[in-house]
Amino acid sequence: MEALIPVINKLQDVFNTVGADIIQLPQIVVVGTQSSGKSSVLESLVGRDILPRGTGIVTRRPLILQLVHIDPEDRRKTSEENEPKKNGRLYRGIDGEEWGKFLHTKNKIYTEFEEIRQEIEAETERMSGNNKGISDEPIHLKIFSPHVVNLTLVDLPGITKVPVGDQPNDIEIQIKELIVKYISNPNSIILAVTAANTDMATSEALKVAREVDPDGRRTLAVVTKLDLMDAGTDAMDILMGRVIPVKLGIIGVVNRSQLDINQKKSVADSIRDEYAFLQKKYPSLANRNGTKYLARTLNRLLMHHIRDCLPELKTRINVLAAQYQSLLNSYGEPVDDKSATLLQLITKFAAEYCNTIEGTAKYIETAELCGGARICYIFHETFGRTLESVDPLGGLTTIDVLTAIRNATGPRPALFVPEVSFELLVKRQVKRLEEPSLRCVELVHEEMQRIIQHCSNYSTQELLRFPKLHDAIVEVVTSLLRKRLPVTNEMVHNLVAIELAYINTKHPDFADACGLMNNNIEEQRRNRMRDLPSAVPRDKAAAGGSQGSAVSEQTDGGTGNWRGMLKKGEDGALGDRAMLQTTLPVSPQKGHAVNLLDVPVPVSRKLSAREQRDCEVIERLIKSYFLIVRKNIQDSVPKAVMHFLVNHVKDCLQSELVGQLYKTALLNDLLTESEDMAQRRNEAADMLKALQKASQVIAEIRETHLW
Repeated sequence: MEALIPVINKLQDVFNTVGADIIQLPQIVVVGTQSSGKSSVLESLVGRDILPRGTGIVTRRPLILQLVHIDPEDRRKTSEENEPKKNGRLYRGIDGEEWGKFLHTKNKIYTEFEEIRQEIEAETERMSGNNKGISDEPIHLKIFSPHVVNLTLVDLPGITKVPVGDQPNDIEIQIKELIVKYISNPNSIILAVTAANTDMATSEALKVAREVDPDGRRTLAVVTKLDLMDAGTDAMDILMGRVIPVKLGIIGVVNRSQLDINQKKSVADSIRDEYAFLQKKYPSLANRNGTKYLARTLNRLLMHHIRDCLPELKTRINVLAAQYQSLLNSYGEPVDDKSATLLQLITKFAAEYCNTIEGTAKYIETAELCGGARICYIFHETFGRTLESVDPLGGLTTIDVLTAIRNATGPRPALFVPEVSFELLVKRQVKRLEEPSLRCVELVHEEMQRIIQHCSNYSTQELLRFPKLHDAIVEVVTSLLRKRLPVTNEMVHNLVAIELAYINTKHPDFADACGLMNNNIEEQRRNRMRDLPSAVPRDKAAAGGSQGSAVSEQTDGGTGNWRGMLKKGEDGALGDRAMLQTTLPVSPQKGHAVNLLDVPVPVSRKLSAREQRDCEVIERLIKSYFLIVRKNIQDSVPKAVMHFLVNHVKDCLQSELVGQLYKTALLNDLLTESEDMAQRRNEAADMLKALQKASQVIAEIRETHLW
């Protein structure tokens, strides 16, 4: 299982070649405040002075440090780290048993660790400047040595509270966001470093670790500077976990002092002194603390963590490989036969457009209705409900009905309800169906316009390679839709005009409604006769209520009975005066002429029984006929839209595209790739190769029974 860490290092190298961090690999992230001893802990694990030193914030970029253990008997590099084989042998090419390599310097080998430290400083200033600012761009360093254990560590800037010098005011927030970015990786182990001469309960490292790892399952605490505690105190309770328990444990170490560093005290001498200190001060805990124990513990934890993460890691790599393969396919290969490619793209777009309408497209939208499904929704939900919400008598008052009846009779009093008034009023109501019908056409037109974008984004991603071709296709389809819109609107307008042209009162449904209404009126007449007093003979009452009334009206309307008509008019005036709700004019003075046009028209009054009955008849007839027409419109408008707009565009789309775009003079221009397409294709190909190689590495683990 020891070989698992080199495998992760190999995976890290694979993804470093493409400069991607899309895979979260297992690693140890070192977190602590400034001057807590983070750098000393890392140098103790390496066994060499490699990190910049100084006051204030020194680590200003993440440092991803890979420690690779090599066999001291064979200092040759592995096949990936050395030159190619020649005559079956590997070139040695490296003087010394330890060396380092940076990712940004490619194959340059550093055998002097002072040069490594200087390169870290120079690279930090190159990206972060010299104003003590930080950068989230990591530095990758790999150390090969027979004195290290296999580890992958990430050194981060120390937590600070107050900006110093010309540091930005939000330096604390920047550093915390950078730390959280790395420790949020579920495959990472958090190494929380805290100085022993500070209060453990106020440890910023443990606090930020608990924010992302509340259960503490991947947090290991390191207590530094055990030798700098106040006289008479010790860290026994802290190391035993009595102050703050940490699931993965708490390990104490002794760092080199600044004096030791100035005097060039080696890390090896420091580790020997550390061991002596622990044996003297903490004899019972000496074998469970110290730098060597920390290295072995980190190695063991990282190996077990890698073993637990590999299944999910393998799945993630396979999923990404499939995604990048699909992405690379969408970018396509460089065009050889432009004529065939253009025809293929046009045909595919037209097919996808039609399939989206039919509901047989390869890419089905799940977030919202699209294509034919939305057109169906417009027809039967939006348009249908809008028509049903139109009140048959909306905008029509009783006074309007009564006025129409009177205007239709002219100067002669009417014996029956005139049909002209019914036609006039019902046409006015039917006309209200035209606006929602035209709005239905507009909604379908908008959806067919949206289908263009849907096909471009999901169905035919190859068009993204050729932006000019994409724009040309959009223009042709938009133009075709624009040409069909007035034709469809005209047809829908004619559908309403047809209904207005002839009011078919012999329509079967309308005739049935009229018969039912006559029955209701006859039933009401019988009920009124039933309620008459017993002293009035029913036959005379019936005659008076029907024929008698008609005869009397005819008699009173004759020219030979003016006196009776005036008498009736006077009685009517007396009876109606109480019902009129208007102000009577002031009586004209004697000798003054009366202008009849100045007589005010009554604002409102109570209708007579006959007027009320006539209005009810007209309203019922209007409602009955309106419902018939609305049903016809609700059925015929979708059919017209489908025939004149949707089906016509489907049938003519490909021929229109070919006729407008498939021209020799346009080939080179239309099939010009976007400027960044070649670069994106190469990046996708490199990433796919890296993922495939990573998959092979994990497969080798299974074959060697390491997993």
